[in-house]
Parts: sequence; C-alpha cells; structure tokens
Amino acid sequence: MSSTFQLVDVLAAPRCRHLSSRIHLPKHVVSASLRPCLRGLSSLEERTWTCKLREKALRTTKRERYTSASDGHTCIRCEQNLAEQGRLLEFINAHNVTSGLSVEALLNGIGQKGSSAPSSFNAPVENALEKEAWDLLREAVVTYCGEPVGTIAAKDPTDPNPLNYDQVFIRDFIPSAVAFLLKGETEIVRNFLLHTLQLQSWEKTVDCYSPGQGLMPASFKVRTVHIDGNEENGTEEILDPDFGEAAIGRVAPVDSGLWWIILLRAYGKCTGDKSVQERVDVQTGIKMILKVCLADGFDMFPTLLVTDGSCMIDRRMGIHGHPLEIQALFYHALRCAREILLPEEGAQDLIRQINSRLAALSFHIQEYYWLDIVKLNEIYRYKTEEYSTEAVNKFNIYPEQVSQWLLDWLPESGGYFIGNLQPAHMDFRWFTLGNMWSICGGLATPKQSENILRLVESKWQDLVATMPIKICFPALTDEEWRIITGADPKNTEGCGNRREALVTRQVA
Repeated sequence: MSSTFQLVDVLAAPRCRHLSSRIHLPKHVVSASLRPCLRGLSSLEERTWTCKLREKALRTTKRERYTSASDGHTCIRCEQNLAEQGRLLEFINAHNVTSGLSVEALLNGIGQKGSSAPSSFNAPVENALEKEAWDLLREAVVTYCGEPVGTIAAKDPTDPNPLNYDQVFIRDFIPSAVAFLLKGETEIVRNFLLHTLQLQSWEKTVDCYSPGQGLMPASFKVRTVHIDGNEENGTEEILDPDFGEAAIGRVAPVDSGLWWIILLRAYGKCTGDKSVQERVDVQTGIKMILKVCLADGFDMFPTLLVTDGSCMIDRRMGIHGHPLEIQALFYHALRCAREILLPEEGAQDLIRQINSRLAALSFHIQEYYWLDIVKLNEIYRYKTEEYSTEAVNKFNIYPEQVSQWLLDWLPESGGYFIGNLQPAHMDFRWFTLGNMWSICGGLATPKQSENILRLVESKWQDLVATMPIKICFPALTDEEWRIITGADPKNTEGCGNRREALVTRQVA
C-alpha cells in the first residue's frame, strides 16, 4: 500500500506540467530507512519524527523566483526542487547511524539549495574491532597507476612465501567490494570492474592450448617492468592475469565471470551509476561470459558441468560435476545479466536463451537438489534401473548411498540443497556458500529458504561452531579423505583453506 503526495511549487510557471505531478512511495520503505536513525526514541516519538521527515522529503520548497523553459511547459525551478528532494532521501538512506544524530538538524537544512549535513550531525563511531578490520582491509589495497584496483587475497607479514596470495583474486575481492560499497568508497570497485574486463580478452596458453574468449582471470598481479625491456627507458606498471595456467592444479576459474557480473549489478544498484554497465566494452564483456556459459555441449542438464577446484573450493574435494555453488552463482549471474543487458538487436537472442535457461535451472535445482526428511523417505523407496521417460528415479540413485551420518543428523524440520547431483551419485554434504547464495540469488523458493535457515539454527554447533562458518559439513576423514582429496593436508578436518581464513579476518 502506498501514499500519494501532491508536489506543488507555488512559484512555478502557470502551465508547468509538474504542478499536477504526483509521487508514489510505500510508507514502509521510508520508515525502514529512518528506523536506525531514530533508535532510542519512544514509539510515539518515532512515528512523529518519521512523518515529519517524510513530509520534508516529499514537499517541494518555496522559491523566490523561477525560470521557465522556452515552451512554457517545463519549469526548470520545479525540476530543481524535485532533484533536491531526491538528495534528501539519498542522505537519509546513506546515513543510517545509531547514535549522534540530531533529527531536528536533519529537518533544518538538508535538501535546501547549497546546504550540506548539519553541523550537529556526528558520523557513526567505529568500535575498536571495526577500526582494526578497516585498517587491515585498507592495508591490503593494491594500486595500479596510482588508483586502487582491488585487495590482495591474504596479508600475512610473517609468511616468507605467500605463493599467489599476494594477488587480487576476483572471488576474494567480492566481500571487500561489498564492504567498500556500503562504506561509500566506490572508486576501487569501479576500477576493479573495468580493469578486470580489460584482462578478459587476453590470450593465455596452457601446454599449447588457449582457453576460449570470455573467460575471466582467477587473479591478477601488478608488476613493475622496464619499458620495452630496456632499463634506460624507465619502468611502468602492468597487470599480469592468471587464468589458471600458473595456479595450483592448473584449474580454470569458472566462477570469476559469474562473480564479476553479480558485482557489476551491485555497483550500479548501490551507486545509481548506470554509465559503467551501459558502456559498449562492458556490454560486450557480459555477452562473452554468457556465450561461454550458455554454449551447447554434451550435457543433458541445465546445470553447468565443471571440474574439481574451479570455484571458491579451489582444491580437490570431490565437487567435480554439477556443484551447487556454481549453479547458485550461475542462476544469480543470469538474472543480473538479464537486467543489465541493453535491449539492442544483438542481445534479443541472448535474453531469450537466458529466460529459457533460468526456468529450466530453477526447476532442476528446486526439484532434484532439495533434501529434507520427506525427500529422504522417497529416496529409500526408489526403484532402480528404470528405463522410461516417466521414471521416478531419474538419476538411478541407489538407496544404499545414504550414509548413516545423514540419518542421524537430518532434523524433522528444515532441509537444504545437496552439494552435487550426477547419474547414480548424490553428494549429501552441506555446502554453506551454495545454500546461502541460493537464498540471496532467489534460486530457492521462499519455503526452501525458510527451511535452510531453520536447519542452520537447529544445527548451529555443527555448521558454525567456533569458526566464522564452515565451508562444508561433514569433513572428509580417514580413507575417504585420502581418496577424494588426494591426501591434501589443507583439506583436513578443522583446517580450512588458509586464504579463506585470512580473508575472513580482513573483512570481519
């Protein structure tokens, strides 16, 4: 339900079309944006100040004089008033502080021409933990030609051999980028998006083979080299990308392009700057990523087929096939791309492909990846070796695959998306990022989202415990760990990937 407010400029031109313009704004949106500012007031006082601020934001202020356009139908002064009202709403939304805000000062000056934040307004005070986190994050910032372009994956001054952790990783920069956007420091995110786009078309060779165009690098490093290889010419900075040809395991990063599209939309939504996503080179980059992801292959499923270690879990951990994390990112990236792509002639076929894939992918994940106590009972009653287009057990899953730990662990209420699904194989492990991003990206239905969170709440000690949050549960142990991970010492129980642990500390 929305409220309608009449916008009136008493000094507007007689025939100005804005005299009768109306603005529709849901009440709860304004109230939600103001609530943090009004914390500590009584409910009656809060309602009073909310109404006053809403009226202030939506009322056109009086002007001493006006300037009319030549046709007499567009009042420039009236348009300026409307723009200033928008400034007020942006200020309210941008300064969601919990203390130190004088509401009366907010009413007396914001939105007036040439005005700024009132002198009595105090910036939110960071506590010691937040300050330490921001200090660590800013120390990790990498500059290129004097401009910030990202943050290194991990900063450990005691490590004499950081391997590739001193590079800017696409996936690892995402939480840093979100923090910078929420802080209002958007330049580093814009530079990151544009510079990584320039690296997309680079040709890299791995044993005489070059990956296709559209692949985004896993990471890049700023290097200082001699101009034309001559010391006398001085030095210059270059960006050296890694598409997997130097990575541990030589695995191409499937998720990099998906994260890039998601961050591009987040940047536009947070800043209101649509000029970046409307650039020709950016539109071309989006199409190149989508063409790689939507290319026809031998697979019979709408999910993406990838190798082990091609996403955030960048070490061998038995996720090859159709891992949930990639599918959740793929679905969200397709939704973002559909919104960002300009409706030009060359993009119509691509948009149709996106719509078709989104419908098939959402049904496939919601239907076949979902596991709760009801679905578990269905699996136990599966018939095997069914040869029919109407088979119930479409993937020929044998009930004997169900492990004892799952029977003891799965609660009566709640559920989750399994980690992987392939012919005759279901990976029943819980993967945090895949399930959480299914909620964030809209892949899970509202009911499934609620049940996932219920599961996390009921199994908090198993899924969170003393760590920030576990990547996977349960951990692989003994012979299973030796076979699946290749006896990888960094994939032992309770020993998360070192980079993820340090990144968590940076953005805590």
